[in-house]
Amino acid sequence: MDSPASPALQRQVASLYQAESRRVLATLIRLLGDFDLAEEALQDAFIAAMEQWPRDGIPEQPRAWLVSTGRFKAIDTLRRRARFDASQEEIARRLEKDVPPPGEEEELEDDRLRLIFTCCHPALPADARVALTLREVCDLTTEEIASAYLVATPTMAQRIVRAKNKIRQAGIPYQVPERQELNERLDSVLQVIYLVFNEGYFASSGENLTRPDLSREAIRLGALLVELLPESEARGLLALMLLIEARRPARLDHQGDLILLEDQDRSLWDQELIQQGTALVEHALGEGRFGAYTLQAAIAAVHGEAASADQTDWPQIVGLYDVLLRTSPSPVIELNRAVAVAMRDGWEAGLKLVDELLADGQLDGYLPARAARADLLRRLGRHQDALRVYQEALTLSRQGAERRLLEKRVAELSSAPHLRYNALLRINR
Repeated sequence: MDSPASPALQRQVASLYQAESRRVLATLIRLLGDFDLAEEALQDAFIAAMEQWPRDGIPEQPRAWLVSTGRFKAIDTLRRRARFDASQEEIARRLEKDVPPPGEEEELEDDRLRLIFTCCHPALPADARVALTLREVCDLTTEEIASAYLVATPTMAQRIVRAKNKIRQAGIPYQVPERQELNERLDSVLQVIYLVFNEGYFASSGENLTRPDLSREAIRLGALLVELLPESEARGLLALMLLIEARRPARLDHQGDLILLEDQDRSLWDQELIQQGTALVEHALGEGRFGAYTLQAAIAAVHGEAASADQTDWPQIVGLYDVLLRTSPSPVIELNRAVAVAMRDGWEAGLKLVDELLADGQLDGYLPARAARADLLRRLGRHQDALRVYQEALTLSRQGAERRLLEKRVAELSSAPHLRYNALLRINR
């Protein structure tokens, strides 16, 4: 009888799952050629680890052990299914015959990059490419992805299932495309990597603001992409992620609450990451074929070189936003530009732009727009209006740290003496 896993071993396996499961899954998908079979094999491999490792010890190469075990578990699964479907036996024989060379699993570090290109194939709808990659490469739950997309969980689940079926039915290969095909697939891949980074840097929901493992993974994938395809926008995206990641040590206080950019202790920013990101920006800009990611990285680099919010070169940032809007028109970019204009020209100028954006309805339900408006009203001393808009923003919040910041602003404004006086006037009338 197998010995039960000790609490220490359980923690080791859990840590290994968090660190390695996506690599193992990506390799299993390559070996098995089927998403669902690979996912089942991954779970079976970790169950086997919990059963065998207490007796045999953790192997020297646990990832290779998990891949090998998962592969054989998948073959067993196919043989069981062969009782009902004879074609499964043929697939099992093929998989058993196609034994990967020793050490291959350890050598192919970029299996997840292959998986991203598969998930981002042009045959899939754009939203399905991103959703499938977030699910399969980064292990976000369907609920988390649905929350990020503001759709119902069943809708997102169906989207992911349809994408897997499309890959299977169309015979989409698990490989990095030839160079002549790479450029047409690059935009989707960049979008996926950036969304992964954003989920790690500012989680879409939950009590924890950040998931550093996701941010690190996005940066790793971005670096692999630059190595594979040294295009300016790939460099620009990597630069953007590095420059934003540099601020992580200053983003939360000791209670885990959010600290806004202008209030952060910039001495805590990672200067090495800022230098790396700035060098990549300069390289990308020098190539003259830059796009939205490079321009956003240039804006982040301006922030990175400023000692404080007051000393930031806001005219340069507004100018970069002007170029960015011509490259990639977006109401979200217009909102960011409006905030920069407020810092350059004053709160009234920024509020006018934010109000115009909200009036046309494109940012309905977008919390940062409400929060920006509330903050500008607060700075202008229009506390009653600010309180009302902060309360509106609270109804849109699904993120714990973000919500606590909004609640703090509401509490500060609710306790202001002039507001209590106004409330008494309303009661006495």
